[in-house]
Amino acid sequence: MTDETTSDPSQETPPLTTVRLRLRARVPDDAAALFAEMSDPEAMAWWSRAPFVSEAELRARFATRAKGRHAWAITRPGEDRALGFVVAGERPQGGVSEIGYLLARHAQGQGLAQEAVAGVIGHLFARGQRRVFADCDPENAASIALLERLGFRREGRLRAEWHTHMGLRDSLIYGLLASDWAEGA
Repeated sequence: MTDETTSDPSQETPPLTTVRLRLRARVPDDAAALFAEMSDPEAMAWWSRAPFVSEAELRARFATRAKGRHAWAITRPGEDRALGFVVAGERPQGGVSEIGYLLARHAQGQGLAQEAVAGVIGHLFARGQRRVFADCDPENAASIALLERLGFRREGRLRAEWHTHMGLRDSLIYGLLASDWAEGA
């Protein structure tokens, strides 16, 4: 993903709704709701970066957005407090987006992450993306299970792909084609 930031209104993150959730653009104020999770070494174990050390640092991260990248806060209808987020960044070759997600522990185990990620995937395919992929640590069993439930297929393993706060880590690449999604929808 590019580091180029944008403020182009046409690049705004559109609100999405699912049966139980409202996904809206993630904003800097969401740092307050998500800092406990994103500063926790256990919750951030599978991320390519170390836990955030301050709410101000997380707020600053949430304030920047790269061109072609969207971040949705996961909320419940009628409530604005973020339970997590889903990010999607379009790759330079066009038609391909990478996704990532995080859900606060207190909201896990209810199918909310799957519902939120499915909502974003449906949106991406509806607007013409042909492929969505995710990069996952091989030891992140919960994320692997989520991707597989959504119909993603394991496409490969990149050895020593990430130099993270946990050392060198392999990466599993999971992909989903628009045609796969249409068949399973």
